[in-house]
Amino acid sequence: MTRLMITAAVAASFVASPLFAQAPPPYGPPITFDAAKKAMAAAEAEAKKNNWAVAIAIVDSSGNLAAFSKMDNTQHASVDIAIGKAVTANNFKRPTKALQDAIAQGGANLRLLAVKGATPLEGGVPIVVDGKIIGAIGASGVMANQDAEVAMAGAAAAK
Repeated sequence: MTRLMITAAVAASFVASPLFAQAPPPYGPPITFDAAKKAMAAAEAEAKKNNWAVAIAIVDSSGNLAAFSKMDNTQHASVDIAIGKAVTANNFKRPTKALQDAIAQGGANLRLLAVKGATPLEGGVPIVVDGKIIGAIGASGVMANQDAEVAMAGAAAAK
């Protein structure tokens, strides 16, 4: 639980007001297969602990799929949503909650809805190791804040 709270604090540090005021970390080398497996195992464990049926996607620092898992009884739509959340967190270099919150404020932030391929729904977080983004993880299948719990557990384990 402590590790999850630390990860949440790190993820929250990416979120600035206005949306992009804080410089995000640079990209690093792509996540390794072993690190992706650790992240996936931790995310799956968090979901199983809470009895949540989710899809989990991990992308490397170039936004390409590195690992994927879909638990039994996960709704079909969650497959593409989890991948979209991971890609969005990686490509925007911040948790997808930052985009969700910006859109909720309305005004000029609504332009984010026009960005092709963006999935501005909470549940995607960058995986940062040694101050560099090595990929991102996205989860989908339950409430958005619960998806984020799953993703943050995975991101913390990749380190």
